[in-house]
Amino acid sequence: MPRAFVFDAYGTLFDVHAAIGRHRAAVGADADRFSDLWRTKQLEYTWTLTLAGSYLDFWALTERALDYAFARFPSVDKSLKPKLLDAYLTLDAFPDARAALRDLKARGETTAILSNGTPKMLAAAVAASGIALDAALSVDAIRIYKPRREVYALVTERFRLAPADVVFVSSNRWDVMGAAAFGFRTAWVNRAGMPEEYGPAPAAVLADLGGLLVL
Repeated sequence: MPRAFVFDAYGTLFDVHAAIGRHRAAVGADADRFSDLWRTKQLEYTWTLTLAGSYLDFWALTERALDYAFARFPSVDKSLKPKLLDAYLTLDAFPDARAALRDLKARGETTAILSNGTPKMLAAAVAASGIALDAALSVDAIRIYKPRREVYALVTERFRLAPADVVFVSSNRWDVMGAAAFGFRTAWVNRAGMPEEYGPAPAAVLADLGGLLVL
């Protein structure tokens, strides 16, 4: 039986498109494309910086990616920037995330976040969502982004567990790949029904987080 359930934060527990969703009317007709580009660039910057041996924290990259999205979509009012950044700090949790974490805690399981987000970002999102966890681990401690092995080692060091004693849960297939390569049992939350990619294959593919309760 697993001894810890560890979750990616953004896209897995928290809806990364909720910030734009709260201001959809003000953003306008390009809201969905704007939100997708913001997220795509945010992740791209983590990978390219890590490959280059450099680091800026995730909040700085979130703002930089937002600036890029504004430049690509000049129809979107740049005065929305403070509101969008404030909204990103308190993203909505997915309903299935609240329920799954509540049920796992009731069962006595250890639960944690392992995220690219800064400690401030994670604390704000957790507080706003009202979810309860045993720990929120940030890559900021080692200044390297996922999917580097050193990131996943934060979990085994924090909880003094073998990788096989951890179920790692993410909606990002590339993150699942990195966690599986490290030795975690992995669950891919494929809410959008995306095609399989990468390898090794996850131990479980779930439509939502409710499926964790049978692992």
